[in-house]
Amino acid sequence: MRLRDTLATATKSLSHARMRSFLTMLGIVIGISSVIILMSIGQSAQDFIIGQVQGVGSNLVFVVPGGSGDSKFSAPASTQGIVIKTLVPQDVQALTREPSIKSATGEVRGLETVIYGDSNVNATYEAADASIFPMRDFATQKGFPFTKEDVAGYAHVAVIGYKLADTLFGAQNPIGKSIRIKNVSFRVVGVLESKGLGPLGVDQDNEVILPITVAQTQLAGLTYYQDLIIEAQPQYDINFVKDRIISVLRQQHGITDPNKDDFTVRTQADSVALLGTVTSTLTIFLTAIAAISLIVGGIGIMNIMFVSVTERTREIGLRKALGATDGEITQQFLFESTILTVAGGAIGILLGALIVTLIWLGVTRFTTIAWSFDFPLSAILIALFVSSATGIVFGLYPARQAAKKSPIEALRYE
Repeated sequence: MRLRDTLATATKSLSHARMRSFLTMLGIVIGISSVIILMSIGQSAQDFIIGQVQGVGSNLVFVVPGGSGDSKFSAPASTQGIVIKTLVPQDVQALTREPSIKSATGEVRGLETVIYGDSNVNATYEAADASIFPMRDFATQKGFPFTKEDVAGYAHVAVIGYKLADTLFGAQNPIGKSIRIKNVSFRVVGVLESKGLGPLGVDQDNEVILPITVAQTQLAGLTYYQDLIIEAQPQYDINFVKDRIISVLRQQHGITDPNKDDFTVRTQADSVALLGTVTSTLTIFLTAIAAISLIVGGIGIMNIMFVSVTERTREIGLRKALGATDGEITQQFLFESTILTVAGGAIGILLGALIVTLIWLGVTRFTTIAWSFDFPLSAILIALFVSSATGIVFGLYPARQAAKKSPIEALRYE
């Protein structure tokens, strides 16, 4: 029998039991669409998160207290809740004398209740010197950033995110108004333009930026910094600047053994690589879970093919009596299972694409998240390959069982 005739016969057999064929495909449809959705959302989320990190600035270097060992993916001790006091103002002064560094500032952060009149909201405060504004590309939509004179003079001034301004002041102009944080008053001098998420996942539109001098002494009560932000000179390679920072800090801290560093230096490239590894691993893990439904769907196809072989025993006997070979019988039933899975895969791809599109429309229309629509080609290729392989793997055994039937016994079957 020619291949075209085998294909036509297989298609005709499936069309005679449309509902059963559809229900058989359903497991494959659900499995493939789940894989498509998770891979697409995972890729979109990865692009979004990495884009947010890159948006902070490609020429920035971050220093956190605590060593991380030899691996750039190891977490410093400070990120595990251990208080380390090794980063001090003298470190910033030494770093600003390094020719490859444009500016440097220490940071102190905290989460406190911000109060204005009868309104109050929990918000993050970020304290640094005035260089933080050009360094992080902060622009104000109202008012102005505070200055280095404000920092040196311990001025009680604040620049707030636009969301926080809306929450506290509504339609009022925040400039010149006083807010309270831990019973300390600050005069609002500026409102930031929208910035979205920043380092450590902080919503920069809902935070307060304060002079480091006031925050250290009156809010946090610290003599040390929780981290350092350093801006590299544009003419220098970022990895060279990273090496110079490490050298300066080792000299400042009297460290001669690199394995005993009490700080960790990370560039944006390190952060992007780390986030990419985490999000990719998570996507693979979730996709593997979704793929379990493909196995369930494949088992369903095997069961239905066994039922089909049983129901068509007399047909198999008649075809073999008329000269059909074992290979032709195997080929027909194998074609039937493959058609079911490939058709289910195609429907699953379309269904997955539709759901991903609806999710994208919902996120972009009803939220302010700049979510990008990402439908990776690899997801389609994997879906088609897996669906075809499922049909072959789970259809081969029933097909072989059909081919092995004796024509005489098959014709006698009732």
